[in-house]
Amino acid sequence: MSPREGSPATSGEILNGLAKSESQLRAFIDQLPALAWSARPDGSPEFLNEQCHAYTGLSSETLCGSGWEAAVHADDMERMRVWWATLLERGAPGETEIRFRRFDGAYRWFLVRALPAFDERRRLVAWYGNNTDIEDFKRAEEKLKQRETELQQIVDTIAELIIFLRPDGSAIHANRFALDYTGIPPEDVDKTGFRERIFHPDDVERLREERRKALLGSVPFGNEQRVLGKDGRYRWFSIRYNALLDQHGAPIRWYAAGIDIDERKKIEERLRNENVALRDEVDRTSMFEEIVGSSEPMRRVLKQVDNVAPSDSTVLILGETGTGKELLARALHRRSRRSAQAFVRVNCAAIPPALIASELFGHEKGAFTGALERRLGRFEAADGGTLFLDEIGDLPMETQIALLRVLQEREFERVGSNRPVSVDVRLIAATNRDLSAAVAAGTFRQDLFYRLNVFPITVPELRKRVEDIPVLLEYFVGRYARKVGKRIRHIGKHTIAACKAYSWPGNIRELQNVVERSVILTDGDTFFFHGSWLKPESTVSSRSKQGLSVLTAGEVELIEAALAECHGRISGPSGAAVKLGIPRQTLESKIKSLGINKYGSKAQV
Repeated sequence: MSPREGSPATSGEILNGLAKSESQLRAFIDQLPALAWSARPDGSPEFLNEQCHAYTGLSSETLCGSGWEAAVHADDMERMRVWWATLLERGAPGETEIRFRRFDGAYRWFLVRALPAFDERRRLVAWYGNNTDIEDFKRAEEKLKQRETELQQIVDTIAELIIFLRPDGSAIHANRFALDYTGIPPEDVDKTGFRERIFHPDDVERLREERRKALLGSVPFGNEQRVLGKDGRYRWFSIRYNALLDQHGAPIRWYAAGIDIDERKKIEERLRNENVALRDEVDRTSMFEEIVGSSEPMRRVLKQVDNVAPSDSTVLILGETGTGKELLARALHRRSRRSAQAFVRVNCAAIPPALIASELFGHEKGAFTGALERRLGRFEAADGGTLFLDEIGDLPMETQIALLRVLQEREFERVGSNRPVSVDVRLIAATNRDLSAAVAAGTFRQDLFYRLNVFPITVPELRKRVEDIPVLLEYFVGRYARKVGKRIRHIGKHTIAACKAYSWPGNIRELQNVVERSVILTDGDTFFFHGSWLKPESTVSSRSKQGLSVLTAGEVELIEAALAECHGRISGPSGAAVKLGIPRQTLESKIKSLGINKYGSKAQV
């Protein structure tokens, strides 16, 4: 064995080994594709690799003498000094982005990282760092920011509510339209509770679970909800959600775009209310489609309709039950500038007093027991059109006050709300009561009466327009004959005379009902009706010179017509008794008591 084998290395050998290792390490560091350096504990430069000299074109003396400040961009100098002083004070690692000048004078962005080194006693002995070129990354980042700015400007010009969301549905950003509409500052968009702040609480609760499940997927979805504007009012929006997906198909961002559909929702609600109103009207349609009659009283009424229909003035229609007040209201609407809009009828006497306010003005959800959702009232259903309040004399006093406000201010509040709702409605009211007497009795407000009584129209009773009765008979007989598939060509003179002699306390409605019933029972082509269907009068008609009551005169004509059709036969399947629907003995008794000749002669009384 050699004498040196196994013996300790000499100090010279150790130094030579360390020098060789340092040389190899320096050569390795010089070849790194980064600017590597070290500094003393006070921060002064100690070592810079060849890449530092090659990039800057500066010597070691220059770089170590003045530090990196000789190559740092002037705009980044102060920021670098503050950063480096902070690191020295804390003795902690850190990084920053700085622009350094290249040997040809061009500046490039570098990511500067610094790491402190400590000895076994935790004393700071050196700083080690490297500067990595990130110029290409910064340029790409700048282009991306520029594109984002351009896209943001485009999004801000869109007149839709647009909100950017995280995968969990929390808001990140809102476009200018959304900010202007809601009045929320940009810095508040990403705060907790943003959604609850702008959306109606009922809609947030209603859509909470549905929205949560949809956000877990990646399929576009949508809903309709109300958004609070900076004016304190909610408007309906249709909101569509679309996802930006990563390479695995998972959402990394959602985009919500909302379109204002408030007008559409109001129209839909109005149509729903109109449909309800129409369903209510199916079984109680107007007495006839056109106003029939040319008597002087009716001509005066129609002249009034022509005068007031084009205006928006409130009209008060007065008249007995069954005179056709609703028909006149519809005529006013058809001849007005609002004819293309809704005509909504409300029978004030048919609605319980506790519900009349809700029926007229609508209510909010939870306003009272059973109010499970918000409902628009008849005023909103008639917005732009005509509202006909029939039997207005039956309105409760508290509703009269609310109605007066609508007439004065053109706005009201739904039950359970304190927000005013503006409407453009033409009001037509009708009653068979004496409102002046009701005002005197204290059951109807005098100020409301004055507001309603702008243009009063009184519909004449049928007994005051007897010259219209033949035309009305012909109209009703034709109408109901077509309805049941019969051909009735004649109306007897005695039938017309009996109708003219009768006072018709139920007016046209009573006449209509009598004719409909009679048409059903008429088998031939001559119309007749049973005299007993006319209500007996307390006085004898002046037309019965021979002592016959109106009722008796009607019976005589009815029986004579039946006997004429049956050629005098009383009994049997084709006899007059069957035709009249009464027992044979009863008919014979009436023929005898009324002095009727069953073979066609007139009654002998």
